[in-house]
Amino acid sequence: MPTSTKSQELRSRALSHPHENRAPRILAADDQPHILEALQLLLHPHGYRLENAKSPAEVRGALATDSYDALLIDLNYTRDTTSGREGLDLLSEIVALDSTLPVIVMTAWGNVELAVEAMRRGARDFIQKPWENDRLLAVLRTQIELHRALQRAERLAAENRLLRVQGRPEFIAAAPTMQPVLGTIARIGPSDANVLITGEHGSGKEVVAQTLHALSSRASRSMIAVNTGALAEGLFESELFGHVKGAFTDARTDRIGRFELADGGTVFLDEIGNVPIRQQAKLLRVLESGEIERVGSSQSRKVDVRVISATNSDLQAACSSGQFREDLLFRLNTVEIHVPPLRERREDIPTLAAHFLQRYSSRYRREIDGFDSAALQVMAQYTWPGNVRELEHTLERAVLMCRGREIQPADLGLNTQRSQAQNLEELSLETVEALLIRKALQRFEGNISQAAEALGLSRGALYRRMEKYGL
Repeated sequence: MPTSTKSQELRSRALSHPHENRAPRILAADDQPHILEALQLLLHPHGYRLENAKSPAEVRGALATDSYDALLIDLNYTRDTTSGREGLDLLSEIVALDSTLPVIVMTAWGNVELAVEAMRRGARDFIQKPWENDRLLAVLRTQIELHRALQRAERLAAENRLLRVQGRPEFIAAAPTMQPVLGTIARIGPSDANVLITGEHGSGKEVVAQTLHALSSRASRSMIAVNTGALAEGLFESELFGHVKGAFTDARTDRIGRFELADGGTVFLDEIGNVPIRQQAKLLRVLESGEIERVGSSQSRKVDVRVISATNSDLQAACSSGQFREDLLFRLNTVEIHVPPLRERREDIPTLAAHFLQRYSSRYRREIDGFDSAALQVMAQYTWPGNVRELEHTLERAVLMCRGREIQPADLGLNTQRSQAQNLEELSLETVEALLIRKALQRFEGNISQAAEALGLSRGALYRRMEKYGL
């Protein structure tokens, strides 16, 4: 599709977002049932969909799973309290999560000081109970219209930024299982929220991270990627935070760390689940304070970075077993995005294959028109344990092996992989090694640490071999 046509299509989608036409969703939070009932009676005839929460905890739970056009929140939830502290703290949390979401605060104990403090913390307006129906309806209507206008502008700006980025990743995701991923990226990308991306090895987590960065206001600055799983424990702090001359034996000069390099931009911490437990506390301190110290220095440096991390491990299970700090997990996954494996998004295989075919036929100057129908069928039926990365490696090999104008099943080398175990004597050492690594990754569902242990390798050695074989 030509760039101009693609740009027009993106703009059209941004301006005709399906949320624009649905009934406005309001989340009302109050510990008094009669207040929630009164709001329902008032708002339902005017076309609003009202959902209720009776505590700050219920508000947090609702926001974690759903999206709303506006919030009406009480400032007092505990009996006999009038300070508004619970509601003000909740307001600060909501604004930190999404500063564009209109929050209207309500309290029967309204006063000038409380209203000023609520507005200072990001409330869009202030309603005193008992309210005036006309005023409440007018405030809601105005704030929702403003919110939707801001969303339209933000989506269009994000699309424009993405179109301007040179060398941006091609994010191919048409399968139904990928639609929640796309929706979350569109919503969270423009924010500064920390994101944890989960999914099997090779499923495209780094492309998601690159897309999030490209959609953000930090897109003009660097995204610095760090494979934390491949870092030796002794080099972890030096790589991430830098060191000063003389900090240790080989520190002959000062060195800037990855967090400083990413100042104003994004740090992508890949394989975060493999960070040693002793280093997790140091990473947590940086995330909490926004300050780093180079190894060998007592001087703190302030850094402004957005942290996007990725893992193929079950971090909740790792927390339960004491291998990962729960407080660090809370800091990392303000928002979590799960990328489905390729076998669960088979609708994307033809498009991805065509994309890689074009890339590598151009790189290797091969005139290849497309795929034989049998080759497409083989790719559709294959389980792809290495996910998108394995598909890319397979297509690169197929381009090199192809002798005609179409990729044939034999060029893919996928059928022969099934019988390799029975013909080991005919295989090269490298082929056997690649086969064993692939089977270990399948056996342990992509868990690098467990696969490395089973193969008798260090994590770093396994990563190097996986990169070598395109796994």
